[in-house]
Amino acid sequence: MSIHADAPVANRNAAGRRKSRWFAQVGWRHVVGVLAVAFSLFPILFVLSAALNPLGTLSSTDLVPTSGVSLENFTNLFDRTPFGWWFLNSLIIAGVASFASIFLSSLAAYAFSRMRFAGRRIGLLSLLLIQMFPQFLAIVAIFLIFTTVSDLWPAIGFNTPWGLLLLYLGGALGVNTWLMKGFFDTLPRELDESATMDGATHAQVFFRIMLPLVAPILAVTGLLAFIGTINEFLIANVFLTNSESKTLAVGMFGLVAGERNNNFGIFAAGTLLTAVPTVLVFQFLQRYIVSGLTAGSVKG
Repeated sequence: MSIHADAPVANRNAAGRRKSRWFAQVGWRHVVGVLAVAFSLFPILFVLSAALNPLGTLSSTDLVPTSGVSLENFTNLFDRTPFGWWFLNSLIIAGVASFASIFLSSLAAYAFSRMRFAGRRIGLLSLLLIQMFPQFLAIVAIFLIFTTVSDLWPAIGFNTPWGLLLLYLGGALGVNTWLMKGFFDTLPRELDESATMDGATHAQVFFRIMLPLVAPILAVTGLLAFIGTINEFLIANVFLTNSESKTLAVGMFGLVAGERNNNFGIFAAGTLLTAVPTVLVFQFLQRYIVSGLTAGSVKG
């Protein structure tokens, strides 16, 4: 009888040991994951609550809306501010700057990786050294240059997206070139030699063979360039002063620079809309980021 009576106790002890072992090996990771997700979602939920708060003030914003839900902040955002122009300017500048920087950087990286020419080493070292100094250190010199440029060619001067685009291109080429060069160096040179033996030119080798192989680094570089450009504030705040020529970062900062408490609801609504392009770009490039290095590009 004692043996049968002790069996449930032994089973419970064994089950408890299995649960303890599971928690020690795997369970604590679930706890950490849940805490990380909660920590990440808290600011998003707070901003979403502020955007839907009809009072639209920072002092009246809670994690869970207590004063009701309304889209009034989104309506006021478009009625009281030129948010549409800010959004369009940011998309144009970030999109064109990202594409142009990736294209030019890939050309430079291919040349530095595959060709041998005078000044190659000096050029690489110069790009590396220039990246040690932030672009904002040259803001005074750039401002004086664009003062003259605005008088001679107003289309690429102050308060124009094309002038700011030129500044962003100059600052992004160095680091992107170095990233892509390292990726090009990992590709076997036999691919180039085989294509050259078949009569392909350097342009054909680059566009038809190299670019498909480096699609992952192009996607990563493009995503980083887009995020960095659409969120850039310091240089844009100096060169864009007209209300309709501002980008999202500059325009949104103006909403809370003076009356942070009163305009916080509108600011939160604009923040949610500002995140949409970045999320869409990431979703579009995600399949290229996770794709294989040589998928579909090696001739059989």
